[in-house]
Amino acid sequence: MSELFDAVDALVASRAPLPSAGERKRLRQAHGLTLDDVAAALKVRRATVSGWESVKKPVEPRGPEREAYARLLNKLAELYPAPAAPDPAPTAFTGRPAPGERTLSAGPAPDAAAMTEHENTRTAFAPAPAAPVEQAAPRPARTARSASTSRRPSARKAAPAGTPAGGTDPRFENGPLAVVDVDDGGQVLAYCTGGLVLDVPAKSIPALVEWTLKEAKLGQPKLSGPGKDADPLLVLTEAALERYGLPVALTEEERLAGRIPEGHKVIKQLARADWKLTKRGFGPWARIYRPATGSERACVQLCIPSWHALDTRHWGEAGQLPPAELARVLGVYASRVMTPRGSTAVTGLELMTALHPPTRASEPDADGRRHSEHNPGSLGKDPVDCAPCEAPDGHPVLADLPRFHVRGPGEKLFEEAYDWARPMTDSECTLRHLVGIDVNMAFAAGANGLVVGLGAPTHVTNPVFDPKLPGSWLVDLSHVDLSRVKTGKEWVELDGSLLPSPFTPKGDRPVGPAWYATPTVAYAVELGYEVRPAEAWVRHDNGRYLDGWYTRLRDAYLATMADLGVDADLAPADFLAAMDDYKRRDPELAIVVSAIKATVKGGLGKLRERPRGEGWRPGRPWRALARPTWRPDIRAAVISRTRVNLHRKIVKHAAFTGQYPVAILSDCVVYAAGGPSPLDFLPYRDGKPLPGGFKLGINPGLVKHEGTQSVLWGEEVRDRFDAPELNLARYIKDGAVTDVDNGE
Repeated sequence: MSELFDAVDALVASRAPLPSAGERKRLRQAHGLTLDDVAAALKVRRATVSGWESVKKPVEPRGPEREAYARLLNKLAELYPAPAAPDPAPTAFTGRPAPGERTLSAGPAPDAAAMTEHENTRTAFAPAPAAPVEQAAPRPARTARSASTSRRPSARKAAPAGTPAGGTDPRFENGPLAVVDVDDGGQVLAYCTGGLVLDVPAKSIPALVEWTLKEAKLGQPKLSGPGKDADPLLVLTEAALERYGLPVALTEEERLAGRIPEGHKVIKQLARADWKLTKRGFGPWARIYRPATGSERACVQLCIPSWHALDTRHWGEAGQLPPAELARVLGVYASRVMTPRGSTAVTGLELMTALHPPTRASEPDADGRRHSEHNPGSLGKDPVDCAPCEAPDGHPVLADLPRFHVRGPGEKLFEEAYDWARPMTDSECTLRHLVGIDVNMAFAAGANGLVVGLGAPTHVTNPVFDPKLPGSWLVDLSHVDLSRVKTGKEWVELDGSLLPSPFTPKGDRPVGPAWYATPTVAYAVELGYEVRPAEAWVRHDNGRYLDGWYTRLRDAYLATMADLGVDADLAPADFLAAMDDYKRRDPELAIVVSAIKATVKGGLGKLRERPRGEGWRPGRPWRALARPTWRPDIRAAVISRTRVNLHRKIVKHAAFTGQYPVAILSDCVVYAAGGPSPLDFLPYRDGKPLPGGFKLGINPGLVKHEGTQSVLWGEEVRDRFDAPELNLARYIKDGAVTDVDNGE
């Protein structure tokens, strides 16, 4: 009898309608199951389960998998009944959300056209009440798939909610990029942004490139008038690599070389089709092109996650996401920052150039012809030499120095971020907590409004210091006494022994003349002390080159954090609650946040890129020196300004509260406090922060809670490693202590 009942149950399950795709996802998440969990139980691919949960046009399961899937959903529905429909009006996040709770960012009232578009979007994506944050990215009206780029209407599937739609430029109506995958039926599909999936007829990599340029309508409009449109980006999954004859993973030799061998059959196919590769060859970020004819470009970039194109330090587990979800992550990043051009560091540097192209078209000459000319405000198309003091060790301008010569502060500009700590005082040891606060997008904030050199430096002796003139200055700042400094127009008395020096990364007081960037010397003047430089390398051709770069990255960061429920106008307590586990509200958007922050730091780091193998020897040039964006002076100026910005806040805080930092690491500051929250030591009055001091908030330059540990933990760690000045800011986030080397 039981066998008959089982047969009846299977027959009913094979014909019974399944819940909506959004409800399927809600039930899975409510029970804490991942896509991998369900896929393993039902013996199908993860991408198959993802397709069953696609909201716009889900793929319906068939056969025995459908019966098992229906049984799973019925069991989960008994455990987790559907909640009541939520209030459709979006509200701002005001506290800690319950597990699985959705949060929507409040904004200005939309106009009628926007409301109409919003309703159309809601109809297409009908989310379940407990789905992740829906408004993760702006959604222009979706584009229909044309007959020329899609052969089967049934191949069209939906991406996760919140994926940005394709651009409004008709040339790029399907968005900036696509993730190329192979479905269970063997059909090659291109998952675009905005939920669009295109059939790919190409049978080889050369054919794929041709299809991309002629039919796919992928790419991104230029970011500035004289600039160039972004090339389309194709992301190849492991299944796509197998289909097109490429290895799923690189060998150790190939990984070290950064490319597959020149004799690989795919490279030969490209050569026969008259396609070329850049000097870095066919690697994780390959560029395939034909020489431009006039203004027409023919170039496609490939991203191969299984070859480690997406660094897990910055992209997390993005490379393991299903195609539609990966298209969403990269699409949000592309729409808000730019189409990735390589690592986040490479993209950060390319963004600078995209916003300030080196050349522009001139006005028509007598014959009506235009010519290429320098674009004012850019770094130009030719590299410039740095000053000797700005050159890193091994640079060609230092080739005449004796072998093994070690340059001191009087020969070398050394502007780096803080790495400072001190022993705790007796009164601090009586407190219970060590609380770390972290400056949001600190280096981006340091770049905002900063005047940097655009051209070559000029050497001067005995100059009068000019705080508006970017450059490097040889000056003695050892006379600056931090026990008595100016804040604004008033002199204040401080305990200088508890403060780091603002002039050195280790916080040590200078002992003689040293090279400093303009912001550092200007801060010494601001503190009330006279400066007399002995010499300088200054740049009279200058400007606010990084303003547009900062603005775009700031806007990308704030928009993505708002999608995660962290708005810029939250009250301090609400902000701390909103930041608590914000990554869990939408792990995919949290990846975008991480990538944006890495773009800032990596882009600035690329301004002083060091040799990367290539048989380099000290005194010889390396590849990066040929770039006009190799500018160590700009990097030094940003770091200098970021460090003094932080010191200024520390001084304001000490003058008002009598509290001094215990440790500083880059943009993280640790204070001893009586309670575990930043609100236990930050001097807020009626919700308003100390003017010029630390302020809680998500905007760049404001601070968030980094972590809290006990004072006993800090003392125990320092005793264990016999390091009374161990930098506790390095471990304050989770308390895990690693990489300790004699207190450094």
